[in-house]
Amino acid sequence: MNQLKLQDLQLHIPIVGWLFIISSALMLALGIIAFFMLSSVGVVSGDAQAALILGTVGTWGGIFLLILSLPGFLAGYGLLKHKEWGRILAIVVAFLNLLNFPLGTLFAFYTLWVLLQTSANEYFSYAQPAPA
Repeated sequence: MNQLKLQDLQLHIPIVGWLFIISSALMLALGIIAFFMLSSVGVVSGDAQAALILGTVGTWGGIFLLILSLPGFLAGYGLLKHKEWGRILAIVVAFLNLLNFPLGTLFAFYTLWVLLQTSANEYFSYAQPAPA
């Protein structure tokens, strides 16, 4: 496997962090859209039972996607702030993303390739200077 240097990780790890944040934001947006679409269709149908069922499905679907997006947001934030827990969480989420074919799988391979480098230990143990 091609080993990355510390300078290379300073480029790749923020990219992975932002990819986690963006993909989680898209998942959250999908949940919000599903909630509003299903609730609206239920109300527009004029059937009280359909409105209740679609509203319930939309609400729980939105909550489910919110819960699924939270680890990605946290992993992205942790990677951007050079936190070791962010690296561990990102590796766990990447393994789960392997099942999300095809884009999630590619993203997971890229994440694992970057975060499982031997120089990543040095990157996350290195005390980053505080921004001025």
